[in-house]
Amino acid sequence: MAATGNPMGKMEPREQKLILDQLTSSEARLLAGLTQQQWSFRETPERWSIAENIEHVIVLENFITQSIAKALEGPAHPEKKILAAEKESLVLGLANSRNVKIKAREAAHPMGRWPDPAELISELRKTRARTIVFATETQANLRDHFFPHVAFGDLDCYQWLVVLGQHGFRHAFQIEEIKADPEYPVS
Repeated sequence: MAATGNPMGKMEPREQKLILDQLTSSEARLLAGLTQQQWSFRETPERWSIAENIEHVIVLENFITQSIAKALEGPAHPEKKILAAEKESLVLGLANSRNVKIKAREAAHPMGRWPDPAELISELRKTRARTIVFATETQANLRDHFFPHVAFGDLDCYQWLVVLGQHGFRHAFQIEEIKADPEYPVS
């Protein structure tokens, strides 16, 4: 995938399709009917529960979409495109690189913001819906605006939208690991 995007600004249809497919698919994988005991089950004390994983996805997605909006208000940096192009495979492989641990920002750690599972699911759906609307409607030149990723350095705003879908999948895979634990409560 080339990092140049559409020089007129709007995402190319294939770029938009990738983002929308990833956002909707990862949301579907994150939301499964669970009992209260299953929502709060932890494999080990230092690992997050399913509810905590979903809370983290919500908080980080809100942070990233706000950061995208802020980056788009600032000056464009088309000179960074060449470096961003080299990171496409990292961004697209984020979900499948579960062996590489990325420490979450402290502000994105779960704190029990939405203790009720129905409220948590509703918040994920609202957050994801806002992101999908933005990805569907934006006319911004996402490839010319950047902000840094904790592990990858500067990513363009299009790559950040891809990160959101990949991040959702990454945590869906983590939830599947939780469900595979022999101690996971049976419904």
